[in-house]
Amino acid sequence: MTAIWQEDDPGGPWRLLTPSGYPAEASLHDLIEQTPQLLPLAGAPQITVLGREVALGSGRADLLAVESSGRLVIVEVKLATNSEARRAVLAQVLSYAAYLQSFQPAQLEADVLASHLAHRGTDTVLDAVEADDQQQAIEPGAFTDGLAECLREGSFRLVLVLDDAPSELTQTAGYLQSLTDRIQIDLITVAAYEVNGSRVLVPQRVEPARRVGQLSQADANARQGSALVPGSADFRVAIAQAPASQRELLVRLTDWAEHLHQQKLVALQTYHGKAGITTLLPRLPGQGGLVSIYTDPKAAYLQFWRSAFERRAPNTLPVVEAALGAPINPGHSRGCDLVTVL
Repeated sequence: MTAIWQEDDPGGPWRLLTPSGYPAEASLHDLIEQTPQLLPLAGAPQITVLGREVALGSGRADLLAVESSGRLVIVEVKLATNSEARRAVLAQVLSYAAYLQSFQPAQLEADVLASHLAHRGTDTVLDAVEADDQQQAIEPGAFTDGLAECLREGSFRLVLVLDDAPSELTQTAGYLQSLTDRIQIDLITVAAYEVNGSRVLVPQRVEPARRVGQLSQADANARQGSALVPGSADFRVAIAQAPASQRELLVRLTDWAEHLHQQKLVALQTYHGKAGITTLLPRLPGQGGLVSIYTDPKAAYLQFWRSAFERRAPNTLPVVEAALGAPINPGHSRGCDLVTVL
């Protein structure tokens, strides 16, 4: 994700801005419908929105649009907090594409888009595109042929728009894109920030992750669901998938752990667990660690190890418990908003 830094006062310190997010999925949906040009699509095509919540088989596509070439564009909008944003959203757009394949253009207009075109004051897809063509660059015959070929071949553009892209989705999209050139998959994030009372949007195209070559043993272990690797580099990568509001604090925690490592007070390891959980383990030589730092796409938290505190830092234990407002029990966990005591 693109990082945005702000200087509040001239010559003062810079601070990393945290995305403000969207109050609901519909807010991002409205934004894309009203301003589809902000999407940084591959090839930079001009697109025209034809309909919203378009019934396609047993479901409804968030947006159905078309390029000036005649290729149809199926758009699905999801917030990263929606569980469907991980993999199910791809199944959704593929089912819509499968439904549309083999329609004739006249059937598309009459059976699928009639009410949507009427709502926009047009009768045909070509009318809608020409009404949106400020440069008057549309050649009707070529557009009509392009639309017919797109439907016949099932050659669509699938656009997934999110506030943040889970790694599972980028990997799955990359794998699917590598299998065929019939479809174009665009994975787009649109982060929102509040800057000096104004709302700033940062659209970014995420290149789908494509695996090449042979797997290392560490990668193979990670794909199986768990792996323990030395250092903190993997944990820093995982921070990018954590909730946006907690990334800055996770970076500070990682800096703290690395500082201890540089002083040779701890050894650092990163554990790739199941369900996308990644753990940074600052371990005291031969005696475990005082804390474990966890992150996954939904949460981030610390686990305190009371027995280690009692052995290695007994005088610190009351201070930490006072800051937490509760005693540290064995395996005690707290959310990342409380870790400033460290």
